[in-house]
Amino acid sequence: DPTAGVLETDWAENRAKLPQDLLRRTLGGLIEGLYDTGERDRFRTRVERTAAGTEITISHRGLLEVVGGQQKDDLRWTVRPADPQLEGEFLTRMMVRLGSQEATARTQLAATATAGAPKARLLEAQATPSVEIDDPFDRAWRRVGLALDRTGFTVEDRNRSDGLYFVRYVDPNATEAGFFKRLFNSDEAGKAQRFRIALLGGTTATGGKTVLAVQTGDGTPANNPVG
Repeated sequence: DPTAGVLETDWAENRAKLPQDLLRRTLGGLIEGLYDTGERDRFRTRVERTAAGTEITISHRGLLEVVGGQQKDDLRWTVRPADPQLEGEFLTRMMVRLGSQEATARTQLAATATAGAPKARLLEAQATPSVEIDDPFDRAWRRVGLALDRTGFTVEDRNRSDGLYFVRYVDPNATEAGFFKRLFNSDEAGKAQRFRIALLGGTTATGGKTVLAVQTGDGTPANNPVG
């Protein structure tokens, strides 16, 4: 989607994760199709123009096939956590492709890794559901965009100058089958609600902290359970 600046892959299996046992080495491609890792990956690349140039963000989403039922015949796909190492590897390869040295790219990526105490918290007793983020606006904008991509929100539009993400969201209380359908078919607009994610502050006057507020599609406080 060139207008939104988003490129997204289909769900794909990482065949490199298959065990290289003697049987597979011997028979090779003859029985290759009988093996499955039970995992699927999807990657989203977001490209955004800024005053300093262009920013590229890569996010990962994963599925894991789980066997259930008394007869072990109930196969279901469940969401598995995003893999920051996969995201970092893809970003490193892209940096190298765009002209960086591999050692430099990996050093720069390692320097951006964050750990330690939580950097965001819910704000209580607010007119609008809000989260305080311990980052100035520019960094908070990038982190929120990545979080939206990782958790499967559909970002329909964004306005960085006004600090707004316009998102489409489907209530997770839907049935598991419906959730699986949404993962593989993004055309669920009729069942979705539209929200605005507003980022405020992030300046010296606010101590470098940014407040994220959840609003309805028309900009009013999203004071409901989904919000």
